[in-house]
Amino acid sequence: MKIVIAPQGFKGNLTALEVARAIEEGVRRIVPDAETVLKPMADGGEGTVQALVDATGGELMTTEVTGPLEERVNAHWGILSDKTTAVIEMASASGLPLVPPEKRNPFITTTCGTGELIRAALDRGCRKLIIGIGGSATNDGGAGMAQALGARFLDTDNKELPFGGAALAKLERIDISGMDPRLADFEVTLASDVNNPLCGPRGASAIYGPQKGATPEMVKQLDAALSHYADVIKRDLDIDLRDVPGAGAAGGLGLGLMVFLKARAVPGIDVVIKATNLVADLKGAEIVFTAEGRIDCQSAMGKVPTGVALAAKKFGATVIALAGEVADDCRVVFDQGIDAVLSIAPGPITLDQSMAEAEKLLANAAECAMRFIASRAKQ
Repeated sequence: MKIVIAPQGFKGNLTALEVARAIEEGVRRIVPDAETVLKPMADGGEGTVQALVDATGGELMTTEVTGPLEERVNAHWGILSDKTTAVIEMASASGLPLVPPEKRNPFITTTCGTGELIRAALDRGCRKLIIGIGGSATNDGGAGMAQALGARFLDTDNKELPFGGAALAKLERIDISGMDPRLADFEVTLASDVNNPLCGPRGASAIYGPQKGATPEMVKQLDAALSHYADVIKRDLDIDLRDVPGAGAAGGLGLGLMVFLKARAVPGIDVVIKATNLVADLKGAEIVFTAEGRIDCQSAMGKVPTGVALAAKKFGATVIALAGEVADDCRVVFDQGIDAVLSIAPGPITLDQSMAEAEKLLANAAECAMRFIASRAKQ
């Protein structure tokens, strides 16, 4: 019996590979000779670097870069087994968790560190990039990222703008003549499920600015600054992407990547499925296990469990999803290829207990699922 195990990590607790190994342990208690294929997964958000490195046998890297508030931070990224594809989570360099709540200010936070990670990938000879852009602390339209790669953003006095989203209101001219020439032969895939435009009531500032520390008045100023930024890009670079879905992702970093790196936006789960070659491993599988920390109605919106399930159903596999928490509204995932959703909790337990015992609970839940499948097979 071939069983593919393709879970997401449990945020703040287990990596996707650790979740997969725990499920495998439970499976083997019932079917010790099963052919198990472990495929750590992610959807472009937190855990994408680790999942892709684990799934492809790649290498984790650490580079010191400029943090959101211009402090120095150690950012983690990866190189896949092909040695030419880098994978980056912008949050590791420019993410909200790097900024204490009392210091959150999207007027001044920068994506410069993300650009420095991209430059580090170029220095290592990478010619492809997968970048996940969830969890940003920034609202600078990717200007800091572009600055780190050689672009110049100038004011009316021909002086370089300081970092941050507010400074874009004073942008007079963009000069890309000094951008890293290696970018001309650099294929960038933007892994994101965010479809917000750059500006307006659904734009980067209005929707995501408040969580980054923006007051209502700051949101208005940031939105106006990004709108002006888009106007200058259109005039100087003859590129108009302000209304493209995803331009507003990560405080406009989506736009910056599309404009300055010619990035192609793809749903995060699709990127990971392709990079891990999951489809090839699903061939011949009778059972597929997937998992997520919480399964609810949002799991049907391009998340790992349903992404895996939709791929698995093309081969007729039974798909079982395990979760630390199962919400009442999770039933929508049954329309996305998942056959059963099982909570790993044996009863009422605390979150701390669930996290501490997650590997054991995952193994036990997988064992129960396999016992039921085995019993049905005997009938």
